[in-house]
Amino acid sequence: MARRIDVTGAGGVRLAAWEFGDPPKTNRTHGAGDQPGVLLLHGLMGRASHWAPTARWLSARHRAVALDQRGHGRSDKPPHGSYTREAYVDDVEAALEQLGLGPAVLIGHAMGALTGWQLAAKRPELVRGLIICDMRASALGAASQHTWTEWFRAWPVPFATLADVRKWFGEDDPWVERPNPARGEFYAEVMAESPDGWRPVFDPQQMLRTRETWVYDAHWEELAQVRCPTLVVRGLDGELGRAEAQEMVRVLPGGQYAEVADAGHLVHYDQPEAWRAAIEPFLDTLRLG
Repeated sequence: MARRIDVTGAGGVRLAAWEFGDPPKTNRTHGAGDQPGVLLLHGLMGRASHWAPTARWLSARHRAVALDQRGHGRSDKPPHGSYTREAYVDDVEAALEQLGLGPAVLIGHAMGALTGWQLAAKRPELVRGLIICDMRASALGAASQHTWTEWFRAWPVPFATLADVRKWFGEDDPWVERPNPARGEFYAEVMAESPDGWRPVFDPQQMLRTRETWVYDAHWEELAQVRCPTLVVRGLDGELGRAEAQEMVRVLPGGQYAEVADAGHLVHYDQPEAWRAAIEPFLDTLRLG
């Protein structure tokens, strides 16, 4: 089960956090040998429920909470709100403090991973460990932003049914090289029914505004400031190449590396068991350390 906890982010934005466990664990002060809290951060367009299988697995030994970040899931989506890097980082900082999770392990996918390492650089006392899942430290550039703009325009919204959502994102999307049912399920999770069909729960323009705050810059300097143990995980067919991932590990003072075969960018969706196997040894060292 998941219990919703409302927290207040930067500028008063209401954020929905979801605590997994049956029953949910209560707040605790971490001590010697205690099990750390875990905060899971989805990527751009994602939502906390994307982490549900991972969070339920974690909840056996951790207090696992997943956050709907601003503009996503059931959190506020202010039309004229701030979607800067600073706002996302400040939101996670506020969530950790209000949930009583810190010092926590942050597990982030894509944009969520970037937020995680930027917070770890800013507030090291709040972050006990960090898992970076398929996020690049290099600048992606203007061409990347243009490609995303055109991709959003290509979406055949509204979709008539969720089956149409699954088929388009899993098979028909020009970005799909071969059929990928897991990708279809991932995008079905971020759709909601409206009077004329199924539409995303987020505003694509807000997603582009969010994305443009990081794609033009490299993030190596902040990565080098992360002092906690950090695991960099990539899918072999993901967006983070092996050479860049290994350079990230080299730059990180406490960097470690893992890769998951037969997985793309959505590592935890493509190969959930292999994903858990890749991160479990790292989490064990933090729990026992």
